[in-house]
Amino acid sequence: MEALYLLIPLSVMLVALAVWIFFGAAESGQFEDLEGPGMRILVDDDRVGAEGDSARR
Repeated sequence: MEALYLLIPLSVMLVALAVWIFFGAAESGQFEDLEGPGMRILVDDDRVGAEGDSARR
């Protein structure tokens, strides 16, 4: 029973920390573009002779 006096406040603090981190990430725009990175992997940018290829080297 005495362990609950320690575990309950620790779990409340852990949940508060997780909520604080989540809202901080949401405020900074972390969840703005959820589809862009998934689509970016499908684009083939490494074609030989692509425009601007010599500028990257």
